[in-house]
Amino acid sequence: MNEFLNNLFFIFQRVSWLSALDILLVSLIFFGLLYSLRDTQAMVLLRGMILLVMFILLLTSLVELPAFSWLAQNSLPALILAIPVIFAPEIRRTLERLGRAGTLWTSSAKPDMPRIEQTIHSVVGAAARLSARQHGALIVMQRLDNLDEYIQTGVQLNAGVTPELLLQVFYPNTPLHDGAVIIVGGKIAAAACVMPLSASGVLNRTPERQMGLRHRAALGTSEASDAIAIVVSEESGAIAIAHAGRMLRRLDADRLENILKAFFRPESENEKWNPLERLFRGVFPNRQGK
Repeated sequence: MNEFLNNLFFIFQRVSWLSALDILLVSLIFFGLLYSLRDTQAMVLLRGMILLVMFILLLTSLVELPAFSWLAQNSLPALILAIPVIFAPEIRRTLERLGRAGTLWTSSAKPDMPRIEQTIHSVVGAAARLSARQHGALIVMQRLDNLDEYIQTGVQLNAGVTPELLLQVFYPNTPLHDGAVIIVGGKIAAAACVMPLSASGVLNRTPERQMGLRHRAALGTSEASDAIAIVVSEESGAIAIAHAGRMLRRLDADRLENILKAFFRPESENEKWNPLERLFRGVFPNRQGK
């Protein structure tokens, strides 16, 4: 025990403030990597890779296997080089989030609040009526990130946002009811747009089986951009909203309107750390459907 305490005291004597800073930076990097991989399929891959490496190291240390040891020693460097390929989507998403964080501070354009409020009012009214009729819908509202690549996949409308138009677009069995409506600058840019599906496991852990492609597309859109995605379930009529890889479900019209106004409020009127932004960005625990 005394020897252990002496060794521990010797280690602390050799630690300087630069060493502490060095350890802190490395810890923050690993924390950021693991935090960015949460709720994704990459976490399962990472867990499998760690278990495989531990198994190989344990096997080569306990049993003398020259051929297997040679194979393991020559395969591990190749595995390290393969990591950027395996985790390419997650790395790209993390870099996009870093770039997006910079645009949030540098953007100085003043939004047209009366027009935005009218758009939000129309979207909320349409969502409430679609929910009452149990007509499925996916409405994406662009913020800072450009959604032109998704607009090109649909039918371009360039029409004003009204509840009646949204109800007509999402009426069952009409040509435009499949896909998403994308709203840009207070206008419906396009309908029947193909949006990216989520690769995370967030929806797989929910006990309900009422979330299909619309919910996955809404979550995928929020993972690939800073857009706001509003979903109306065709099975239950429940309203949900997705942002930054997080989804809030079972919303009523008033709560949906308050959330949208909080997101599109100018920075000067918004709190630096809005609770809704913190919730969606993962500062608060994941609260699916609460």
